[in-house]
Amino acid sequence: MFAPAGELTMLAAPAFLEEGRQRAQRGDLVVDFSQVTVADSAALALLLDWLRAARAAGHRLSVRALPEGMASLARLYGIESLLPLEAGA
Repeated sequence: MFAPAGELTMLAAPAFLEEGRQRAQRGDLVVDFSQVTVADSAALALLLDWLRAARAAGHRLSVRALPEGMASLARLYGIESLLPLEAGA
């Protein structure tokens, strides 16, 4: 499991990029956003990057506790069906 914490915004996202990629390439991964306090479109871009990394390595990625702001952006951009949300999320 990978649980980024705090702000996941344009300013903070670069610090999380490589760790998420590496974890996604090592094996199946659950990304838990329950400790994220603020998220913007950069957080959504990170999630899509990690998803691509996981799929390229033949692994699965699922999302837990997606913040409503990220879910709203995904709906706005028409990409919500791409997000692998855990059942009940």
